[in-house]
Order: sequence, then structure tokens, then C-alpha cells
Amino acid sequence: MSAEVISLSLFTLFIIILLIIDLGVFNKKSHAISFKESLFFSVFWILLALGFYYVITRYGHWIHGIETIEDIAAKIKLYHHPIRIDGLSYEDALTVYQKNLGLEYLTGYLIEKALSIDNIFVIVLIFTSFGVKPEYYHRILFWGIFGAIVMRFIFIFFSALLIQQFSWVLYIFGLMLIYSGYKMYQNRNNDEKIDTSEHPVVKLASRYFRIEKDYVGQRFTIRKNKKLYFTPLFLVLLVIEFTDVIFAIDSVPAIFSVTEDPYIVFFSNIFAIIGLRSLFFLLASMINVFHFLKPGLSILLVYIGIKLLTHDYLDQIGFKTEHSLYIIVAILAGSILLSVIFPKKKQNQASDSNQKIDQ
Repeated sequence: MSAEVISLSLFTLFIIILLIIDLGVFNKKSHAISFKESLFFSVFWILLALGFYYVITRYGHWIHGIETIEDIAAKIKLYHHPIRIDGLSYEDALTVYQKNLGLEYLTGYLIEKALSIDNIFVIVLIFTSFGVKPEYYHRILFWGIFGAIVMRFIFIFFSALLIQQFSWVLYIFGLMLIYSGYKMYQNRNNDEKIDTSEHPVVKLASRYFRIEKDYVGQRFTIRKNKKLYFTPLFLVLLVIEFTDVIFAIDSVPAIFSVTEDPYIVFFSNIFAIIGLRSLFFLLASMINVFHFLKPGLSILLVYIGIKLLTHDYLDQIGFKTEHSLYIIVAILAGSILLSVIFPKKKQNQASDSNQKIDQ
């Protein structure tokens, strides 16, 4: 068994154990997550992700089973890492390589975390449109994220295979991200609504499954007259999963602009996803305060798209991973700072209040 398979298996097992503890220990009973509780778990997941950054910078060579300087050079060539190790000893080359891996992981994590904020906008809309009670939010988000991990795994490694076989795929990703950024900016002030009965996922599920009309606590299925019925809560879960697939089309190619190493893409993606639940409860009630975030995220997507289109030129002029990190931090920090300096007008806040979540 290769080192890559072992490292990926151990990481996945670690994440599954964390999710089981989260649902089985901390959230045995359905309840509305308080601001204090969501803040605690948000900090916990962020610290855990930063701790993994430390692990990569010290033990990143374990991921690919690197043992010689030739192994390092091979991985740099395969995944186009923007570093040089000419004339360095194995120890020095390993330090440079692992430092870059850590920066790629951290930058990818920040991109995914930022884009997940837009995901939260949509999740709030889904929950309010379907009339889901706050005490059931966590259960839906848990299983939604569990499914997202499986889908991201498939999407990331399939995309990596495409990129290795057809490098021009990166240009397609770049154009997709620029278009997504343009559409996000164009629709930044739109009041989105969901017609629950006309949603394509709901219509498709209703065609092939028996659907119970009313919610039955936190259950996804029930039996009536010895027949299996799916509850509206299950429909909400399907819509959340469908939404994550749509967002993955943006977020996964975005991280490939930072690194072509699928393992680093997967690690950064998953750590950002598992913290989405607590981040949702933390931001849901005050998401309209940061009204410049959507324009900021649209700029971020356009920047990443341009970076993918010009990656060959950027490599030639010595554009490094840390440069991307600085630009991304500047865009996000600027969006938050502008939201604080120029708050929404009171009349706009009043019209948005119906979309806020009661904690």
C-alpha cells in the first residue's frame, strides 16, 4: 500500500471520528445552537485546521512517502510547485518543500472558508424557505457535510486526474471562475427566493419517492402502512447536497489555482467544510452586517480565474504561493473593513430582518 493511500485513509478516518464525536457526544439531543456554542466550535475547528498546517510544515513528506531529494524534485515537477531546490541538501530542500506545502494548504483553506460564506447565504435561504426549525439545523448540516466530503473527494481527485492529463483544463476552470465572479457581483443586491414546490430537486424526489407532507421531528424517513416515506426534512437535506455540488464547481477549481497537489486540495477543502456548521450558526444572525462580502468574494473569484489563465506567465516572473495568500487576505479584510466603515442603511437592514435566523 502506497504512502499516499495510507495518509489519505488516516486523514479520512480522523475526520469521520471527529464528525461522529460531534454528533454522538456534543449533539445527542436536537437543540438550537447558541451564539456562544457556535463561537466555541468555530474557534475549535479553526485551531484544528491551523494545527494541521503545522503538521504539514513538519511532516508533509509523509503524504507522498518522500525519502530522497529526487522524490522532492519529482513532486515539484508533477504538481508544478512554485519553488526551486537546485543546489540544496536533502534537509534544506525538504524544508523549502514542506514550507510551500503548508502555504498552499493554508491559502486553499482560506479560499474555501471565504467561499463557504456565500454558501451560508444560500443555506439560510433554504432553511427559511422550507420552514425548518432551528433545533434541526445541526442534524441537516451534519449529514449534508458528511455527503459533501464524499462528493468533494470524487470531484477533487477526478479534477486532478484531468489536469495531469490535459493541462488546458486549468484555462476552462479560470474562465468558469471569472464568469462566476461576474454573476455574483451582478446579483449581489438581489433578494433571492426559493419556490419550494418548484425546486428541481424537490420535483425530482417527489416523482420517485413517497414524500410525507409534514415534518416528523428530526426524522428523515417514516413508515406508514408498511411503506417507506421520506419527510420534508430529507428533501431539505437533498437540496443542501445539491447546493454544495454547485458551490464545489467554484471552490474546488479555485483551490487548484493555488496547488495542483490533490491531497493538499482535499485536506484544505475538508477542514473548511467541517467547520461550516459552527460558522453557519455564528454568522447566520449577522450575515447582512458584512454586506461588502459578496462583492469581495466576486472580486476574489475573478482574481483566482485570472491567476489560472495566466499561471504560466506568473511562474516565469516568480509569483509565489505567499503572494496569493497576501492578495486573498487583503481582499477579504478589505471587504470586512468596508462593511464596518460603511454599514447598511437602516431601511435596508429592516427589509433584511425577515431573513435573519432566531438564535
